[in-house]
Amino acid sequence: MRSVAGLSILALEDSNRRRTLALYLLARLGQCAYNSAKSKNKFHLWGSHWRHGDSLLFALACAQVMYAFVMRPESLPKSYQDFIQKTGPVAQPVYKAVRDSCRGYPVDVFSLSTYLSDRRNSNYGKLEEFPSIVPCSVIHPDTNSCLAHNANATSATFRKTFPLYFSLTFVPFVVLHLQKFMDAPARTCGLAVKGSVRSTAFLSAFVGIFQGVICMHRKVASKDHKLVYWVAGGVAALSVLLEKKARRSELALYVLPRAGDSLWYILVNRNLFPNFRNAEVFLFCFCMGGIMYYLEHEPETMAPFLRGLIRRFLASRISSPGLSSNRNASYTHLETLDAMKKPNLQEGRPDEGSPSQKYNLESIQGL
Repeated sequence: MRSVAGLSILALEDSNRRRTLALYLLARLGQCAYNSAKSKNKFHLWGSHWRHGDSLLFALACAQVMYAFVMRPESLPKSYQDFIQKTGPVAQPVYKAVRDSCRGYPVDVFSLSTYLSDRRNSNYGKLEEFPSIVPCSVIHPDTNSCLAHNANATSATFRKTFPLYFSLTFVPFVVLHLQKFMDAPARTCGLAVKGSVRSTAFLSAFVGIFQGVICMHRKVASKDHKLVYWVAGGVAALSVLLEKKARRSELALYVLPRAGDSLWYILVNRNLFPNFRNAEVFLFCFCMGGIMYYLEHEPETMAPFLRGLIRRFLASRISSPGLSSNRNASYTHLETLDAMKKPNLQEGRPDEGSPSQKYNLESIQGL
């Protein structure tokens, strides 16, 4: 019955959106299954003492996404393409020239010349219609130094993205922890700034490393290859080590559905994977059933944010006095788990008579 409820996804007419949601749920289901197996000592990625499985997963996902961005941009959503394009320092005509060069197609010399002629200090030499590799002078025409280009790209990314990360860190913290903000506003602002600087440094380092790998390849090779951009994405993803350990898995699970969506598109397009009609609907139903199973029987395997989000959707049932006697095991597990994690919330409180007061949904960790 839990899986049947997943048929509600048919309300979305866009199959691309359905596929994205299905892959997102698949990533979360995989997280639950992995945590469950790990807790039972049945499986652990790369040994029981290796703590960087989340970073490895993030690196593999980023490798696929950056390869798709350079070589198969149509496999990524337009909004995702625009974000990567605006964050990075290389212009779209240059990426198109790189793509055509790797595929052996003729490069659009006219559009590339038009772009380069508008750049200051450009010294790109003669453009070829069939270059074996697009040189660094075309990738960063504003400077002849690859090191200076990568440093400028890193600092420019930091300046562009810091306001975004600050708003994404500060606003949710204030909204979800308003009392803490009212009690210590200076400390809250300090934590928000610290978290924003850390996240911005991660993204800036990602851009700088990605560009550095591309420039390094051009120093040692005379022919381009499309797998260079897959490797560059994976190496650049090591910048995730700048982030908090708790955020690395969330970042990996955020990028993974996009990488899976891109890989799915490419495999189907190359006839390496069958194109089943409405396959995303069946996948969504399967994942929904799995997620609800873990919610009921092993809620501790779910991320606190996801568990809390589902509790919010089910809040009407949790808070309804008429249904208190009919609660199933999932709600009992969730209440017990939260009580164990937050024993201080129950100390010094009188018995509440109202169920809406007893189940304080705002106190759920991760919300």
